[in-house]
Amino acid sequence: MRYLFAPGCALTIENPKSAEKIFRILNHHVQEMERLDICCRNHPDLAPGTAVINVCAGCDRRYREKYTDSATVSFWEIIDQDSFWKFPDYKRKPMSVHDPCPVRTEARVHNAVRSLLKKMNIKIVEAEKIKNKSICCGDSAWGRLPADRVKEKMKNRADQMPETDVVVYCISCIKSMHIGGKIPRHLVDLLFGDATRIGTYEPDAWHAELEAYIEDH
Repeated sequence: MRYLFAPGCALTIENPKSAEKIFRILNHHVQEMERLDICCRNHPDLAPGTAVINVCAGCDRRYREKYTDSATVSFWEIIDQDSFWKFPDYKRKPMSVHDPCPVRTEARVHNAVRSLLKKMNIKIVEAEKIKNKSICCGDSAWGRLPADRVKEKMKNRADQMPETDVVVYCISCIKSMHIGGKIPRHLVDLLFGDATRIGTYEPDAWHAELEAYIEDH
């Protein structure tokens, strides 16, 4: 199986150092591979039989649905199945989990994420609607509703999280949970023992950054 690593637009914008660290780790512990920086919306030229390692829920869905000659697997599944990662110990700190829309149907991703959290000694306090019943963080309403209505949806979803600290594995969900008054903890940052950077979070400004990156890649 030939792997490529796709860090995704959002992680590359907000956390380029971690994207590069993941790339180096995969090359050392899995196999030598190239990095794919062409946005998944821009029809990357994938050789048949290629498997794309993703860290973005949107990438997971697009590589799964639009590029049927190739395959995709989340970074979470890769490290959950292997023994090379040194997991930090969060000493049973309670956190809730928000599952992003594009992987709502993917039990393989939900299960790997929660397995990793348990390996980091995080106490998972689940919301009522999770996994295949998860509700959008509100970001997908951007472009269809005014920004203030989008932020209302973000606050409504954040209010459904039982804990103040909320694990997310989508960069846009960081923005949503922050706007909703929660402390977002991105899974990449948890794995590296880092704080999660909020970055640009106002919906219009954040999507302007994303669209500019997508156009360039």
